[in-house]
Amino acid sequence: MIRYDNFLAQIDSYGKSGPFDHCIVDNFFEVEAAMQLSREFPDYDSPKWYCYDNPLENKKALNEWNSFPAATYAALNDLQSRPFLNIIEEKVGTRLITDPGLHGGGWHIHGTNGNLNPHLDYSIHPKLGLQRRLNIIIYLSYELKPNHGGFLGLWRHSENSREPGELGVEIQPVFNRAVLFDTTQNSWHGMSQPLRVEEGIYRKSLAVYYLCEPMVGADERSRALYAPRVNQKGDPEVARIIRLRADSKSSHHVYKIKKRES
Repeated sequence: MIRYDNFLAQIDSYGKSGPFDHCIVDNFFEVEAAMQLSREFPDYDSPKWYCYDNPLENKKALNEWNSFPAATYAALNDLQSRPFLNIIEEKVGTRLITDPGLHGGGWHIHGTNGNLNPHLDYSIHPKLGLQRRLNIIIYLSYELKPNHGGFLGLWRHSENSREPGELGVEIQPVFNRAVLFDTTQNSWHGMSQPLRVEEGIYRKSLAVYYLCEPMVGADERSRALYAPRVNQKGDPEVARIIRLRADSKSSHHVYKIKKRES
């Protein structure tokens, strides 16, 4: 299912550009496999989805293995297989550990006005105590056009504000494109702008996260830390939600706060 020849050729670019280590791999899956993976996503209005709806994020996700049809199940298994990990480990120089529970991974989907503010992923897995080291995201929507937005943004870290600084890279969510990146290098990422699509077009992605033994000085953060967008800076309600979202004891209370009308 994975085009290993393509992956091996394109992973060589990993770590050769900023703002933090990453690489882009186009034509990641065999074309027919990628088409099947796209078709297997549930309807956007399916009750199976877990919904995130607040000023920081507007998306739906699902990580339950029993909900995955055959192709998706097989793809996620391949992405956590030892042959695939061996290739990544050789490039990053770190022994990696998979997360069979797909915490935070699996299916992700964004619809009209889909959003994901710049954020840092959790650092320490809340159940395994291991450090999150790498993300791989594969985009699976062949209907998306450049004018729809929803690009993946990678921001430089501002040492002064301890927040995302200049937007370093924008990556179009091209069908069957994978992005692999390190999450331990003040790796601010998210949508560079919200998704602008009409009804029936979605930004679909498959995500798997790789863990390692905690590094010396690893941040103990067990939930994502979000940053406000430019038009949200100084908003006390947004600041309050960011604080609650970053706390493992309160984060579940803010996943589904209804966004205010603009």
